[in-house]
Amino acid sequence: MTEYFIRRVLQSLLVLLLIAILSFLLIHAAPGGPKTIYLSPGLSTEAAAIQAHNLGLDRPLPMQFVSWLGNLLKGDLGFTFKNHLPVGKIVWPTIGHTMILMGTAWVLSLLIAIPWGIYNSTVEYSLSDQTASFIAYIGFAMPTFWFGIILQELFSLKWDLLPLSDMYTMGKEGNLPNLLLHLVLPVSVLTLGFLAGYSKYARASMLEVLDRDYIRTARAKGLPERKVIFRHGLRNALIPIVTLLGLDLPILVAGAALTESVFNWPGMGRLFVQMAVAREYSVLMAITLITAVFVIIGNLLADILYALVDPRVRLDRKGGASA
Repeated sequence: MTEYFIRRVLQSLLVLLLIAILSFLLIHAAPGGPKTIYLSPGLSTEAAAIQAHNLGLDRPLPMQFVSWLGNLLKGDLGFTFKNHLPVGKIVWPTIGHTMILMGTAWVLSLLIAIPWGIYNSTVEYSLSDQTASFIAYIGFAMPTFWFGIILQELFSLKWDLLPLSDMYTMGKEGNLPNLLLHLVLPVSVLTLGFLAGYSKYARASMLEVLDRDYIRTARAKGLPERKVIFRHGLRNALIPIVTLLGLDLPILVAGAALTESVFNWPGMGRLFVQMAVAREYSVLMAITLITAVFVIIGNLLADILYALVDPRVRLDRKGGASA
């Protein structure tokens, strides 16, 4: 197992390097790329050449990339062009804000969706099952930004029950009850989306397990249904769900850009949209790389959790999994 994870870490570092190279090349190849943005308008040819030299934009792309990568390894994410602010000071706080929002929605949806999905697998086509299916269809079909605007219209503008947007009311920064009030609407929007997927996934996974021979054998032995479900069925049903949870980890960090934008939540998703409009390429590259890191971490965690949930799984030397 140790050799497997070392191999996976090395593969992940290679993937991260390829993502960095691809992101760097795509940004420099985009219309209105760094050369266009970083050179002030109205400059003479000589002044533009001096500014390009000062910014290192007159060097070949491979040299620019090596310089950028070297600074990145030192923890320097670069500076914004317009205000010359350190990118790290802009990006790092937004990760915490996004994790508060996304983490709350994620945990809440798991606490509802997985038990509900497992229960519905034992009472197929019941009222509970049909209700879950109806909510899932709404969650899959309804645009999150539209649902968010509807909630704002009703609960904030019409009934004045909840804050319209932002993370805190001005002057109440750091106040936990105020934060919780601001979380209600965006968390409701995000929870609906998570709930739709996890409830259907948990139900389908449990139904597949309940059709196995060892479940029929357990029932034939006269074991109580609760024991059959939770001792023999649940652990195996959780295997694909756990894998899905690990792969969803990057969503908690990257954030839901539309939801954060609708509710003006100061997270990384909203920041990415703002920086894309402003064409602040250093910030966009930093967010892309941070998201890629969490994608890799999520994949590794999925592998670890998969092995922990099912002790029959053993990782072979070549990096595969065998039961």
